[in-house]
Amino acid sequence: MDAVVSEKLPITCVNSYEAAAFCIWDGGFLPSEAEWEYAAAGGSAEREYPWGSTAPGTSNQYAIYGCYYPSSSGSCTDVSSIAPVGTPTAGAGKYGQLDLAGNVYEWNVDSYAAYAGCTNCTNASDASDRVSRGGAFINDSSYLLPPSRNHSSPAGRYIGIGFRCARTP
Repeated sequence: MDAVVSEKLPITCVNSYEAAAFCIWDGGFLPSEAEWEYAAAGGSAEREYPWGSTAPGTSNQYAIYGCYYPSSSGSCTDVSSIAPVGTPTAGAGKYGQLDLAGNVYEWNVDSYAAYAGCTNCTNASDASDRVSRGGAFINDSSYLLPPSRNHSSPAGRYIGIGFRCARTP
């Protein structure tokens, strides 16, 4: 893969501990799933998708999902179905964030358990899995919805899970 293109891809194959450490090093933090969902739903706007209510379609303009990137074929053969960060520009969230839905899941700091749906809390239980949100390039459109949740071992490194650092406004 071309080095210029590779530099624009999301960081994946890092476990949740490494993602959290990077965010701290970079002056931010790994968001809780409540914080992540609030941003993805556009806060009190409670958007269906981060960009609004328009269905994501298959042309990659709103989100990278369903193996539609890069050719809209619906068939994934390898990691070439992961797009450079910011590719679906029409998919911007209410606060301007890109890639909140699709491309790669994003680690959250929470342990996986029943979701309380709170606005200012974190589940720091000793559960064996951590939450990731947002859906990935291989998932169908239902995974793009802000309430959709996934969970994986926090020590695992997965091609379909990356992260986003949050910052205090």
